Amino acid sequence: MEAAKKWGFAAITLVFIMFAALPLTLLVLRDPTDSWKLTDTILSLLRIIESKDSSGSYKIDRGDLSVTLNLSSCHSSYGRPDLLVYCCPPKSLAEEPVIDFQFPDPSTPLRIRRPAHRVGRDFIAKYKKALLIMKSLPYNDPRSFRRQADMHCLFCTGAYDQPHSHRPVDIHQKWFFFPWHRMLLHFHERIVGSLIGDDTFALPFWNWDSPDGMAMPEWYMHSPFFDDQRDVSHFPPKVSDLNYNYEKTDENMENKERMHLNLVFMYNQMVSAAKKPELFMGCPYKNSEEGVCDGLGTLENAPHNTMHTWVGSNFNVRREDMGAFYSAARDPSFYAHHSNLDRLWEVWTQIHKVDLQTFDSDWLNSSFYFHDENSQLVRIKVRDVLDTTKLRYVYEEVDLPWLNTRPKPNSIPSKIANHALKIRENITILSAEMRPGGQNLNSSITVRVSRSKFNRRKVEKDVEEEVLVVHGIAVRIDEYVKFDVYINVVNESKMGPSFREFAGTFVHIPHGKMDGDQKTNLKFGISELLEDLEADRDESILVTLLPRTKSCTNTTIDGIRIEYMR
Repeated sequence: MEAAKKWGFAAITLVFIMFAALPLTLLVLRDPTDSWKLTDTILSLLRIIESKDSSGSYKIDRGDLSVTLNLSSCHSSYGRPDLLVYCCPPKSLAEEPVIDFQFPDPSTPLRIRRPAHRVGRDFIAKYKKALLIMKSLPYNDPRSFRRQADMHCLFCTGAYDQPHSHRPVDIHQKWFFFPWHRMLLHFHERIVGSLIGDDTFALPFWNWDSPDGMAMPEWYMHSPFFDDQRDVSHFPPKVSDLNYNYEKTDENMENKERMHLNLVFMYNQMVSAAKKPELFMGCPYKNSEEGVCDGLGTLENAPHNTMHTWVGSNFNVRREDMGAFYSAARDPSFYAHHSNLDRLWEVWTQIHKVDLQTFDSDWLNSSFYFHDENSQLVRIKVRDVLDTTKLRYVYEEVDLPWLNTRPKPNSIPSKIANHALKIRENITILSAEMRPGGQNLNSSITVRVSRSKFNRRKVEKDVEEEVLVVHGIAVRIDEYVKFDVYINVVNESKMGPSFREFAGTFVHIPHGKMDGDQKTNLKFGISELLEDLEADRDESILVTLLPRTKSCTNTTIDGIRIEYMR
């Protein structure tokens, strides 16, 4: 009986494949580039084939939607919409032997990453020696500085495709942002150390979230750490602007005031708006048509994007080097910048008591490829990089001054705010769902958004975060876009991150052409904010979007809603 069932299932499957093969053949004849779309659909329906492994053989899939890449698919890609770049290695990775990642020997010394503004001359001297060696290596050596820089180019421009599709592998604006960059830093750090025979070498981090470290470290102004493609007006001792907008910013602001604004902004990005993994780490991207998503976490939005822009040269089209992802890693400060982001990911998991080891299995099993200090190609999974001590590095403990800079409720109570908004003659309150084609952001807009759950108890808020969602954001991919989001604002002209009405910001850096029609969603946690505004018992809130760049004229949104996230 069992044999009959198996043969019956096999016969049905065979018939299905035969019928599927006909349209696939016709599609190939019509347009070979579209064939993968139908192939991907058929395979996802059958759930039989997942991907080719390094030997080229197929593996049986049991519903795994983890992401990896087709090693033989590297191709030209767009560094920016008007610039085609080729960052592929001289030799296809598909031709190289691959080994799976193994944790370093636990008896090896623990590398300690220190704040860049606190390191001494001896450290700078040995880092300088290593960097000079790295920059002297030929391009066909994967340890060379330019090859290391092009690793970021490869994975931020969609130069690799996923198996069985033309969906590009891009690690920005989704939940791979933090783990992929940790992988990059891990291998880069070990390569640097091996070039000078120092197995204790650890990358420094640019401690821009603390007042003492907010300026670019002075030694990055000297060779070989200097990059001439930087904004000269932001050279040290200029204090960095973590919420930077190059179209409109107060460059003459006193350092003390800038530092305070930076700390308040960091509190929102790390604590208030980021209490759940998706809010902080980005949207859950999976290997299927339905799993494609585009949504930045709070810290990737800013200070990540804003600091890239702040450092990059104002004389270049897209503020290259740091201001454009394809060229960002050509600036040595890139590694200090991302080391700090990596440290803050670790801090965030501790503050919010998040155990990522038990997180989504598709995320944990997603894999990428890097060359190690021996030029050996290594396959490494997300699950391999969740414990820095197993990777044999830790961060020197530093103060977290932003943790105590929760903005004070300097606004008027919500009932008075609502009344004040009602009597304003120049305000139009829109519905939460916009007209077909979306609502243009050529000027500020205010939307009344209903809340399905109000007057919640503390225990309910602890379990389920109230989340503001600005969905269906469409931008021109060749433009830098920034707008801020506020709740229950009465006077828009006086708003900024230091005001408690501030919910968050949206920052788009122009890059590439992959998923050009993909719309973005923006999500912030607002439970704490609503408490401070005394609006947590209201049936609705007023959400205001304030455009900060001229490019918002070409930006539309489909709507604003509230979700509840566990």
